[in-house]
Amino acid sequence: MANYHFTKTEKTTTDPEIINDILITGKYMVLALCRDNEPYVVTLSYGYDRGKQALYCHCARKGLKLDFIRANNTVCGTVFIDGGYIQGECGQPFRSVVFHGTATEIHDLEEKKHAMSILLNHLEDNPDIVRERSLKEDKRYNAFGILRIDIESITGKKGR
Repeated sequence: MANYHFTKTEKTTTDPEIINDILITGKYMVLALCRDNEPYVVTLSYGYDRGKQALYCHCARKGLKLDFIRANNTVCGTVFIDGGYIQGECGQPFRSVVFHGTATEIHDLEEKKHAMSILLNHLEDNPDIVRERSLKEDKRYNAFGILRIDIESITGKKGR
């Protein structure tokens, strides 16, 4: 993909600490997919694996999102942290990242367990409640799919 320059460079960052903070703080990503020149956008909760520079999300084992990824696993996404619109100023404090990467379906049980641990630790205040209720037995992992988004490039932006 061609690199474009931001028009407001004072709002952009490639600082890994700032970008990691946005990914750690955020809870949802918007993921853009494409197949045969047909776009599709989906919002997903995620877990961030800082060590792997990857995002994990759970999903159904079949469906439109997976059909798109199986046809073209190149993705683009964003994580946006909204500071709220400021009335009368036409302004909004925010932090965001835009990333490009590759989506992979995870079938290996151990990686699924790792992914769910990352996901639950990222989203839940008390992840053990969900683990105990829903993931006590290995066979439970067969009931859902896991996607790993390997981040290949990423930039950040902040406003106000």
